[in-house]
Amino acid sequence: MKDQLQPGVSLALLTAYQVGGPAEWYLQPTKAEVLDEALGWARRSELPVTVIGAGTNLLISDAGIGGLVIHLRSWRGTQILEEGLIEVKAGESIAALTFQMARRGWAGLEWAVGVPGSIGGAVVMNAGAHGAQFSDTLESVEVLIETGERRRVAAGELGLAYRSSLLQQRDWVVLSARLRLAPGHEPARLIEHIDEFNAFRHRTQPSGFPNCGSVFRNPGGEKKAGWMLDRSGLKGQSVGAAQVAEQHANFILNRGGATARDILTLMIRMRDRVVADWGIALKPEVRFLGQGLNWAG
Repeated sequence: MKDQLQPGVSLALLTAYQVGGPAEWYLQPTKAEVLDEALGWARRSELPVTVIGAGTNLLISDAGIGGLVIHLRSWRGTQILEEGLIEVKAGESIAALTFQMARRGWAGLEWAVGVPGSIGGAVVMNAGAHGAQFSDTLESVEVLIETGERRRVAAGELGLAYRSSLLQQRDWVVLSARLRLAPGHEPARLIEHIDEFNAFRHRTQPSGFPNCGSVFRNPGGEKKAGWMLDRSGLKGQSVGAAQVAEQHANFILNRGGATARDILTLMIRMRDRVVADWGIALKPEVRFLGQGLNWAG
């Protein structure tokens, strides 16, 4: 572990927004032994532990993150346990897994091709799109709990709901997920569905500048977050180099040189405008990490 542990590593380029300060201590483990040793060291040193994956739904403070930051992007691999049942490590790309399973003729993940990020993040956030969500196929997860003990937890114990889970409230490290898919489908047809979802994403979502996808969760009911933000005239609004996308009002773009403070300030402005116009307080889909990011405004 000592050979791999690094102080003061910048986290900005490890996130979709490409903003944020350094990690006090940074580790990108590839072996279970290194991960176990690092977590034990952090406990003995009384250091907080933060786990990140692909960084697609994170806003990291300009001041960075204190303690130990564990980056699981190299924690990859997929194991077939039986027909239709797979175990996927937390750092595996969702999009890559979607294509891999479709080529095998196993259905259930086609909707996820446009969901950025890793399996671990998808579990924690219960990621979803096109009327489907990760909990539809999730059977269980393997986690490391605070004591360093490995534990398998059934999906039904995770409090999975729209863009939320109990994992967001606990200091557990997601190591892998077991997914139950539906074998016996024609691969070409599944690939066709994936292409349709991809085409829809390219038609409706902005590209070309760093962004983390949807900023706010849909509040429920008929009104969607993006629709309300659009009707409130927020497209094109900016703070510093952070700008609400013209193509979709529930996206914030880093137009070049934006800070986490710029993005947070713009998010608060968006939230407050929707409260004034619609009486609904939108909740962020993006997660805040590090000091100085106060969502209360």
